[in-house]
Amino acid sequence: MIVVNTEMVPGKRIANTLGLVQGNTIRAKHFGRDIAAGLKNLVGGELTGYTELLTEARREAVERMIAQANQLGADAIVNVRFTTSAVTQGAAELYAYGTAVQLEQGAPEPMRVPEKL
Repeated sequence: MIVVNTEMVPGKRIANTLGLVQGNTIRAKHFGRDIAAGLKNLVGGELTGYTELLTEARREAVERMIAQANQLGADAIVNVRFTTSAVTQGAAELYAYGTAVQLEQGAPEPMRVPEKL
């Protein structure tokens, strides 16, 4: 599955648009991570516990989005975006979404040249 955050897949032409696909996960903070993060806030630096939590959540949301695209028979997902929102105090949702498409194996889509401002 090709997953991109652009409108097209370089070198490929979009034959069919299958619709919105999405994946999400809701994660709660871990008490141990909160204590470590609180101590790290005093001295500064990366909050690695939270970085790991978000990386895990992003991976899971993308896997769920890809599974939905596979069910539709997609070859790729374009315009992929991520968003987060607080669900309750101490829990947040990570949401990934994009457009499932089928690619044509023929001539690539021509590149668009941006107009000068």
